[in-house]
Amino acid sequence: MTPRNPSFARVWLPRLLAYVLLTVFAFLMLFPFTYMLMTSFKNSSDVFKFPPRLFPYSAETLQWNGNTVEVYRFNIGGADRDLVIAEGERLNFGFFTTAENVNADTPRSSTILAQVPIDEAVATGEKTTLKDSSGADKEFDVYAVTLDGQPQQLLLAYRGALDKFVDPNEPSIFTYAVARTAEAAEFVEFQTGNYTRAFNELNLNRALINTTIVTLGVVAGQLVTSIFGGYAFSRVQFRGRDTLFLVYLGSIMIPFVVLIIPMYRLMVVIGWENRIVSLIVPWIFTAYGTFLIRQFFITIPKDLEEAALLDGASRFRVLWTIFVPLSRPAIATLAIFSFLYAWNSFLWPLLIIGEGNTTNHVLTLSMIRLSNAFADQPNLVLTGAAIAILPPIIIFILAQRYFVEGIASTGLK
Repeated sequence: MTPRNPSFARVWLPRLLAYVLLTVFAFLMLFPFTYMLMTSFKNSSDVFKFPPRLFPYSAETLQWNGNTVEVYRFNIGGADRDLVIAEGERLNFGFFTTAENVNADTPRSSTILAQVPIDEAVATGEKTTLKDSSGADKEFDVYAVTLDGQPQQLLLAYRGALDKFVDPNEPSIFTYAVARTAEAAEFVEFQTGNYTRAFNELNLNRALINTTIVTLGVVAGQLVTSIFGGYAFSRVQFRGRDTLFLVYLGSIMIPFVVLIIPMYRLMVVIGWENRIVSLIVPWIFTAYGTFLIRQFFITIPKDLEEAALLDGASRFRVLWTIFVPLSRPAIATLAIFSFLYAWNSFLWPLLIIGEGNTTNHVLTLSMIRLSNAFADQPNLVLTGAAIAILPPIIIFILAQRYFVEGIASTGLK
């Protein structure tokens, strides 16, 4: 008898469990984003459907009697048929059952044996008295109703009006139901008009342009200042360099709330209040970025720099032709962090721009205004959220290789 291979239990089974767990957690992490993205393509009525559905659906319609009407799906005679509401042909129905099936507390919860147009049921003039859960007497009228071809005496549990649904192609085929609870015929349709409306009517196009300008300005400014600062603190010898770097690095520990008032007063004095430039210039210097680039520059061999200087290259050329190409992973990492920070910035734009100045709004401010004005239309709110979230995700996916390289190389060196 061949012995069982133990490598499966020791090696492949743990790997299989790891992949299953990772897949489950990945699904749980991605599902809210997927649902948000799908909801941004729904219409307002589809958002409030219960139970919730992932894909966007729209009601099927057709032309009938010169009007555009919605289509409802019913099973008649064992076959699914598409019916429409016959306007003005509602009928009052009686819902009948036996004394044993009547719910005296809430008659509409009774088990109904027959629903018949009230005009087709014959009142016997008799009444049946039943007791509810509190012991009170409840009277129910007795009617003669034909059930399965046999006349029976049943109790009228309650009355209700039902809509008439007819087959537009064969009007002789019809049924009665409540339009509010009837199953509408639907098909998957992505409402791309939500994005058109968000950009045109809700002014998100202006906010998107402002956010792009601010983000590009902050990212470019931080990259330039961090590269030059990192090179100066790592390669240029000058008096008090290390002390100055420690003081500069220590500014990271100062909370932003401590800087709000002096920064705001400075913007007012300069005249930059309510202007886009106030969202860019104060943030082009970053101690974290300088520290990140400096630490990466330190790992570059000095022999490369000394050889270039001996060949007559200036420090700027050394920086641009040697240090910057070799530091692309670290620069890409800093660019991603700067991009996410500038794109998602909310508190400072709220203070320096305010909600009233919609011309200079960034996306985070416009989202607040959008959520307040269209709280009853979650599809439009989530459309704005998708517009705000998709660009950072795309940027991260495109720069993921450099981001991973930056983490790996900084960790190894």
